[in-house]
Amino acid sequence: MTGPINLEGRDVHVIERQLPVEVGAGSTIFEIALWCAIPILVLIFVGVMGDRIENPLLVALAGCVVGVLPGVVFIFMKISARNYFQQLEQRIQAEASNIDNYLENRSQILRNVVGLVERSVNLDKEVMTAVAALRGGLDISDSNRNEVSRQINTVSRGLFPQVEAYPELKSHNAIADAMQQNNYLQREITAARTVYNSRVTQWNTDIFSWPTKMIVAARQHYTTRIPYTASEESRQMARQKFF
Repeated sequence: MTGPINLEGRDVHVIERQLPVEVGAGSTIFEIALWCAIPILVLIFVGVMGDRIENPLLVALAGCVVGVLPGVVFIFMKISARNYFQQLEQRIQAEASNIDNYLENRSQILRNVVGLVERSVNLDKEVMTAVAALRGGLDISDSNRNEVSRQINTVSRGLFPQVEAYPELKSHNAIADAMQQNNYLQREITAARTVYNSRVTQWNTDIFSWPTKMIVAARQHYTTRIPYTASEESRQMARQKFF
């Protein structure tokens, strides 16, 4: 309560590192114990108390059969956990696909608007470079999704503020409609990223849930997933004074 204070605050960044799930010898011993612990105890009991038991062979056999039940149950638990991860992975892919669809739609809108306004508005070099990249088509993947989003944002920031300065363009029905759709899609992208990050957080938490899920995740060589991260350009813009 009385320690040093950082008056400048602390900025937060997402660490771009995927952590593999690993289990040690303790997990292996745990799995073996599920199969062997009770049968061994039963055999020890029969060996010590055999002369006092009416039918020690039957007791030993019954104890071994009952004793392996925890191991059998754990097998079904691992199957359930594996199915859970497969289903969760499909949900994550679906959420990523939603983001990609919104990015594709937004890219198409911007490409159409650029064709209408580039003869009247002098777009800077960075915007035209981003437009050229968008015209080449979008091939979105986990590795370049943020870069595609950055290019689309560059086109949007360089295009629509200039359109505002040209009343004859701003009043163009197609451009006005595109501006509205662009704002709508940006909100949808933000919402989809929030849902995606929630799924990623769920994945990153569950793969380290010992014993069942963590053991299955380690056997399947799963790693943590990196959530959506804002670009440095977007972070700097958020710090600007708008009013």
